[in-house]
Amino acid sequence: MNDEEPEQALPVRVLVVDDQRLIRDGIASLLSIRSGIDVVGTAVDGRDAVAKTLELGPDVVLMDVRMPEMDGVEAVAVLRDRAPSCRVVMLTTFDDEEYVVQALRAGAHGYLLKDLPAEELAHAVRLAHAGVTQLDSSVARRLAASLPHPGPAAEAPAVSLSPRETDILRLVAHGHTNREIAARLYLSEGTVKNHVSRILKHLALRDRTQAALRARDLGLL
Repeated sequence: MNDEEPEQALPVRVLVVDDQRLIRDGIASLLSIRSGIDVVGTAVDGRDAVAKTLELGPDVVLMDVRMPEMDGVEAVAVLRDRAPSCRVVMLTTFDDEEYVVQALRAGAHGYLLKDLPAEELAHAVRLAHAGVTQLDSSVARRLAASLPHPGPAAEAPAVSLSPRETDILRLVAHGHTNREIAARLYLSEGTVKNHVSRILKHLALRDRTQAALRARDLGLL
């Protein structure tokens, strides 16, 4: 999940949404002491999240999935229309592939689990603000595993990728970060980043999430 850290001129304004007060306040406190992040508020459910987003104008919303009144997926869909410039990242304990698919289809810019370290969460917030869609590595693996196996005709890619690009796409699909891929293939992290960018462009994909799904379709998993 660790892509290169984007430069930030201004602090990223964050809204934390969770129906459990202890978790909500804990996440807000952990992020508030991180460089380049300004926690502008918290919300107790999806309905409250929509209202607070429209009122406070956060850059990134960290949204729980299961909540009363309006759940996180419903809230994402509303915010996609009413606050399209805001990036919503799901932050939850549930790694069920159905939730992942629903959230991404609704317009979420990522799906992360609550057990990640505070510094990685702060890094994820900055990446989301920069437009990078992220999936927790375990979520990516579960999502790929849940998809049906392609038929024989899909075993070979329909587009031409070099052997190196094929290897990198396969590792991306397994949820490996650029740093991890670089270590496995004895490349620099910058070289891997350039390969990933070319793969996304070549396959007309938006982000690593779509790359993982395409890799599955191409029979690379």
